[in-house]
Amino acid sequence: MKEIKLTTKIHVYPLEESSEIEKKLIMSAKKASLHAYAPYSKFHVGAAVLLEGGEIVWGNNQENAAYPSGLCAERTTVFAANATHPDKAVEAIAIAASVNGQFTEAPVTPCGSCRQVLLETQNRFGRPIKVLMYGGGQIYAVDSIKDILPLSFGEEMLKA
Repeated sequence: MKEIKLTTKIHVYPLEESSEIEKKLIMSAKKASLHAYAPYSKFHVGAAVLLEGGEIVWGNNQENAAYPSGLCAERTTVFAANATHPDKAVEAIAIAASVNGQFTEAPVTPCGSCRQVLLETQNRFGRPIKVLMYGGGQIYAVDSIKDILPLSFGEEMLKA
């Protein structure tokens, strides 16, 4: 039997060590989380994407009493960016979450569905998307969505 070992490099640092554009992106995600519609879970998530050219687009989770009908902040944001700026690559995404007006201490990570959508967006433009996951105590950062979605399903699988 063979074994495959997968490793992921995650940069961990405080907000103060972020670049100015990362701080701006994280602050946009935090602001977006405060406008989330989350009456059921009370888990307010915001996301902000940095597009090539420097524009920031943000969004948040939108819940629904019929749970599968809601949408996560990351997908809301990426879909809005792709719909309104179809020719601009997403360079980075920041994600932040709050509960009862307090930001989570641990960095919030995207769910599997959001990781898949981010991968599709990354593949669409042929450029890595940096992912910044904010928590009150620290930031987790990866250089590409593939770092947190190993053995991903993509277009190449459909050609087999």
